[in-house]
Amino acid sequence: MKLNIALLAGDGIGPEVIDQAVKVSDAVAAKFGHEISWTPALTGAAAIDAVGEPYPDETHEACVAADAVLFGAIGHPRFDNDPSAKVRPEQGLLKMRQKLGLFANVRPTFTFPSLIEKSPLKKERIEGTDLVFLRELTGGIYFGKRGREDNDNTAYDTCTYTRAEVERLAKKGFEMAMQRSKKLCCVDKANVLETSRLWRETVQKLEKEYPEVEVSYEFVDAVAMRLVQWPSAYDVLITENLFGDILTDEASVISGSMGLMPSASLGEKTSLFEPIHGSYPQAAGKDIANPLATVLSAAMMFETAFGLKNEAEAIREVVNRSLAEGVVTEDLSDGGKSYKTSEVGDWLAKNI
Repeated sequence: MKLNIALLAGDGIGPEVIDQAVKVSDAVAAKFGHEISWTPALTGAAAIDAVGEPYPDETHEACVAADAVLFGAIGHPRFDNDPSAKVRPEQGLLKMRQKLGLFANVRPTFTFPSLIEKSPLKKERIEGTDLVFLRELTGGIYFGKRGREDNDNTAYDTCTYTRAEVERLAKKGFEMAMQRSKKLCCVDKANVLETSRLWRETVQKLEKEYPEVEVSYEFVDAVAMRLVQWPSAYDVLITENLFGDILTDEASVISGSMGLMPSASLGEKTSLFEPIHGSYPQAAGKDIANPLATVLSAAMMFETAFGLKNEAEAIREVVNRSLAEGVVTEDLSDGGKSYKTSEVGDWLAKNI
C-alpha cells in the first residue's frame, strides 16, 4: 500500500518527536511492504515566522491532498506572554480543525504494566483503566462569538451548539462503545447550561438506535472527581469542546506521563494524529523529550486511517518493550540511565 501522509512538525519539541515517529513508521512500512510518501508543511509559530500565518493555505492544501496527517505540537512562549499579539500559533490549530472538519477528538487513556507505579494515583485505583474520550472539536466556546465591551472592561465568550453537531459526535461515541464494552457516558452540565441540556436530550433520543449500549449521564464536575477516584469505571465518554479539553488532560496523567498518550482528530475525510502534550519549549533542541506519545499516535494512524492493525500492533509492542527494558527518556528513568529522544527512536525502529 502507498501511504500519503502530511507531516506537520510544528514548534518546540514537535520536530524532534515527529522525527522519531517517522523513523518508526518507515521501519514498519519496510517490514510490511508499504511505501510512505511524506509531505512536510509549516504550522504554528514556525509558520508565523516564515509566512506570517499559523496555518498557511499551502499547509491546508497538503493536508487535504494527504490520506492522513501526522502532527507534532504548536506554541511558543513569546506568544503566551504577549496578550496583545494579534496572530497566535493556537489560531492555526483552531483554523486547521475547522477547515479540515476535524470534529471528533479521540483521546484514549490506558496504563502500562511496567509504569503503573509511576502514576500519581494508587495502583489499586488505576489497574485495568482503559477508557477513551470523544471530545467535540469544532464547536462550543472555542468557536463562539467573543469580544470586549464597556471600554474594554468586560469580555465575553459564547458557547453555541447545534443538534447536528452533537448528534454526529454522539453517533461516533455509540459506534465506538459497540466495538468496546458497550458503555457510554455523556458528560455535561445540564443542571446549569442550556447547551448541555441540548447535548443530553440529543443523546437520549439516540439511545433507542443502540439498545445494547448502557448509557449514563454525569455532570462534568462529578466526572472530574471520579477520574481520580475510580477511572476504570469508565469506557467511552463523550463531551463538548471545553469540558473535553480539561478532562482529557486530567485523564492523561493517570498513565504516569503526558508523554505517553496518543490522540486522533477525525473528520468526514481527513484525519489527524498527534500526541496530547504541548510544544514543551523548555526542552526544545535538547534531545530529551519523550517521543512515545507521537510514536503511538503513528500507530493510531496506521490502524484508524489505513486499517493496518498488524502494523499498529507492531508499534505498540515495541513501545511496550522499550518501557519494560528501560529504553526511555529522562522523564521516565527515575534517575537511572536515560536515553536521548533520538536514541529511543533509533531503538524502536531497529527493533520493529
